[in-house]
Amino acid sequence: MDAPSVRYAKAPDGVHVAYQVAGDGPTDLVIISSAIGLGNPELWTDERPFPHRYTGFSRLILLDRRGTGLSDHIVSEQQLTLEAQIEDVRAVLDAVGARRPVLLGFESGFGVAALFAATYPERAAALIAYGAQARDLWAPDYPIGRSRASSDAELDEVERGWATLDVAQRWVAALDPDSSDDLREISSFVESMKSIGGPGDAARWFEVDRELDLRPILPMIGVPTLVLHRTEDQAVPVEHARYLAAHIPGAELRELPGDTHMWDKGEDLPREVERFLTTLREEEFELDRYLGTVLFTDIVGSTSVASSSGDAAWRDLVERHHHLVRGALARFRGKEMDTAGDGFFAVFDGPARAIRCALAIVAAVPELGIEVRAGVHTGELQEIDGKAGGIAVVIGARIMAAAEPATVLVSQTVKDLVAGSGLAFEDAGDHELKGVPDRWRLYRVVN
Repeated sequence: MDAPSVRYAKAPDGVHVAYQVAGDGPTDLVIISSAIGLGNPELWTDERPFPHRYTGFSRLILLDRRGTGLSDHIVSEQQLTLEAQIEDVRAVLDAVGARRPVLLGFESGFGVAALFAATYPERAAALIAYGAQARDLWAPDYPIGRSRASSDAELDEVERGWATLDVAQRWVAALDPDSSDDLREISSFVESMKSIGGPGDAARWFEVDRELDLRPILPMIGVPTLVLHRTEDQAVPVEHARYLAAHIPGAELRELPGDTHMWDKGEDLPREVERFLTTLREEEFELDRYLGTVLFTDIVGSTSVASSSGDAAWRDLVERHHHLVRGALARFRGKEMDTAGDGFFAVFDGPARAIRCALAIVAAVPELGIEVRAGVHTGELQEIDGKAGGIAVVIGARIMAAAEPATVLVSQTVKDLVAGSGLAFEDAGDHELKGVPDRWRLYRVVN
């Protein structure tokens, strides 16, 4: 797969953030790592499952954190806060039109993803952690952290031997023991280090990340969360993942076998991510379903009316018609979903109100010199991009199409639900509705 183009989003403080987008899956997946390095020539090679493995089930969005990779490096210490970084994420999401993505935080990138999800829950569908921790350093109430002496020694390695074979070999041995003697893997790791930035860039980020403490925000994360970690991870012990899962409300912990910390090794990590995304979509589908009543209206013979009246007169007539219909919708608490030139589609929370709205419209439009037909059906709806969808919508439209001029036609379901409302009906017989199975008994509303 060829590497996608690198583009830039501008954060509110003027920093340019590099990002790439690949794949066309049903879910937007944003990966935030401690450092990705979009300029790494080996990032998109065919030999690794990352990132190719993710593009098969998502629209994958990668970004270089400010001060790393291809993003701006000339930033002050004040511009490296988590608050600034979540604005980077928001800028990228706005640039690519990602409304509610899943955020996957690798290593210290999880801090950015977690704060974003806690701050903007309406912009995050879910959160995933891999190889992450609530904090890096030891504390009396966080005994699983490492000592500052150990951290200082690693920082010294960053400053003295960044992107050298010696340091890369030691780091690969800790991050992926099976590759400790693999010269190709070590050389590839050197290229990854180079693509992130120079030793000064790496050291500054190292110091920032090791001082972070995410514990105060963990209880405030209110989106579905999956915590992934390898049980024998040598770089970040699995106890960190267990802590995250125990302190994020409702989080799911999945411990994967193996001792590698690397997120580009093995098929089980992307497989778990895919499983989680699939579960989310299924749950969203169920949660977005509700019972509602749809109303469809249509101007009878609109084509001939438009032809005989001329463009200007037709536009004026349509505007007056729309004004009248919207007034009726407001009166009977209907929610306009769509209008297609001369017709309306609205949703109501009660079938009696939908029928009375339709009757009001049918009775009012003759003053405009036109007639309308209307169809009403009650069924299970699904919210799709803010609008009602599902088979009930199709049925409602087909019922409207079967109605005669100046008539409100309803389904058997609607008739049964409004019993005792004072509305009267007459049998309109069985009908075949295009694209809908079976025959449908319909009824005319009698004024």
